[in-house]
Amino acid sequence: MNLYIAFVNIFLYIIVSCDASGTDIALDAKATLLHRIDSLNLLIYTCLLTLTVLTIWVFKHRRVSWLHETGLAVIYGLIVGAIIRYGSSTNEITYIDAHPDPDSKYNLSVPPDMVRFHFPDKIQVTGDASIPNKTYAYSFRGEIVNVEQNEIDLKATFDPEIFFNIILPPIIFHAGYCLKRKYFFRNLGAILTFAMVGTALSALVIGSLMYGFVQLMPASLASSFTFLDTLYFGALISPTDPLTVLAIFSQLKVDVNLYAMIFGESVLNDAVALVLSGAIQNYEKRYSTDGEFEITAFLAAIGDFIGIFSLSLIVGALMGCLTALMTKFTHVRDWPLLESALFVLMSYAAFLIAEVCELTGVVAVLFCGICQAHYTYNNLSADSRNRTKQLFELLNFLAENFIFTYIGVSMFTFPKHHFDPWFIIAGFLTSTLGRAVNIYPLSFLLNLGRKPPIPMNFQHMLFFSGLRGAMSFALAIRNTVSEARQAMLTTTSLIVIATVVLQGGAATHALAYLRIPTGQGQNEESDALPFRDVRNDSQRGSGDSGSEKARLAKLWGAIDSRLLKPLLTHARPPLTETLPAFFRPLARLLTTTRQYTQGDNNGLRRTDSDSDLCIDEPQPVPTSIDPQQLWPGLVDTRISVEGITGSNI
Repeated sequence: MNLYIAFVNIFLYIIVSCDASGTDIALDAKATLLHRIDSLNLLIYTCLLTLTVLTIWVFKHRRVSWLHETGLAVIYGLIVGAIIRYGSSTNEITYIDAHPDPDSKYNLSVPPDMVRFHFPDKIQVTGDASIPNKTYAYSFRGEIVNVEQNEIDLKATFDPEIFFNIILPPIIFHAGYCLKRKYFFRNLGAILTFAMVGTALSALVIGSLMYGFVQLMPASLASSFTFLDTLYFGALISPTDPLTVLAIFSQLKVDVNLYAMIFGESVLNDAVALVLSGAIQNYEKRYSTDGEFEITAFLAAIGDFIGIFSLSLIVGALMGCLTALMTKFTHVRDWPLLESALFVLMSYAAFLIAEVCELTGVVAVLFCGICQAHYTYNNLSADSRNRTKQLFELLNFLAENFIFTYIGVSMFTFPKHHFDPWFIIAGFLTSTLGRAVNIYPLSFLLNLGRKPPIPMNFQHMLFFSGLRGAMSFALAIRNTVSEARQAMLTTTSLIVIATVVLQGGAATHALAYLRIPTGQGQNEESDALPFRDVRNDSQRGSGDSGSEKARLAKLWGAIDSRLLKPLLTHARPPLTETLPAFFRPLARLLTTTRQYTQGDNNGLRRTDSDSDLCIDEPQPVPTSIDPQQLWPGLVDTRISVEGITGSNI
């Protein structure tokens, strides 16, 4: 009898084990299916990028200029998105309706981050044998629009945080790292005016006009919008992304000052728009209870904007300077691969530190890139210089084209679009008016004190170059819970597609129509290679007048060339020559042997591309330096940049 009972128990155990094994097999099959769909999704985008690259080659070979690579990426994305949406077979997602426990103490006004799904505590098999069931956790993904949506539709849409944490940082860093600082600083006044004042003014104009338009729309849509919502739309649609125009400028060799103003504005207004949108969200969370305007809260939001932007800038600059010190005082350059890895990780850390500290990582990584190019680049080995330049150029190319491809695909696959024709038309009109307000009134004010002034055809080209792109889309897709935010996403996507394809394709015709001269040549800034000759570019038309900002520019130029460059790089003169005598022990500690021993080349000391920031003609190199006379040079009308004197911009 005991033997019989033991046999039955063994048999039941085998049955239970087989049943559990069958469950595991089913789960493995489910995981395999999801893996295949993920692989198919990535394969689709890889094929799209490959097709874009091949088409770009054909266009360059045939000298086709009416369609840029970003426009191609958008068009290919639209085609593939339509195929996925309407041509793929249905694969309905399995689901179970679950309702919260009425006795739950959870605040039901906000969806939970995770749902733990419990099957019955015990599954009775036979007799006394039972096995405990498992508890499955489901993370919050968003509101469901269509239950019968295909699995591939869901997989073709990415988490918006992927854009901010993975795709945007290399794009922004590349903009700062490859910035032509010589022309950037020559037109710094105009660039800051357009990027900071103009972007804020554009956001305010667009937000106010959109709020008026929304009030005239049907009540169903008007009731979902507050003034802060329309102001947020103004902030996200104001940044520009004129990749197409700039590429044509480079090919046709358009005036360098026009190029610098358009590129410099697009670099900074991305950061400004991100901080501005965050300030609007903070205003709504912290100060406003009904979404209406409050003057004290508005002033507090302005304080948040200035504080977050400034602190983010400091974080990025400090990380760049820290990397420069690490590459200067270590021998990591003897292992170029480790040196390049350290460079990339420190740069990405600037973005993450700012985000962790509730600042803006985009601003931090932008100014980190500028500092890395200004200081760290001089300390890198030749291999690391080439590797980092090419790496970030490649990452920027792939990331930009991926975003524009995804914009096209998401028009059909993203489940939370809200097509309202009146809101879309109003969005196009107000974004155009906002761009006009950004350019023409501010250009008029700048021309009151700028020599030479910004000509009218340049102003028209600045207005025409207001293409929308990656930053606008990334801000719009970040939150699509409400109907208002869904309408913003749809309108933003359509504006991005229209401006990239239509305006970008018409850029060459716009240059000809506005009679903007081409073929003038754009001198590339020299890489920071040792023993590079420095040639002054003062004979070319300067941007903002040197006398307008001479004092501040000279002060910064003196500090940079006599303190920061010798401290953070191997540049001469060493700190032992520039610091006062009582700092001599510290100066010896911070000066490397290389700074003492490196020679001159034709009377010129080692420089980098930023040493060519002066607009006055170079003066003879001094044969001797009196350390006691160096610091008064901070207020002198002439300063020395790496052994070359001139008025610094």
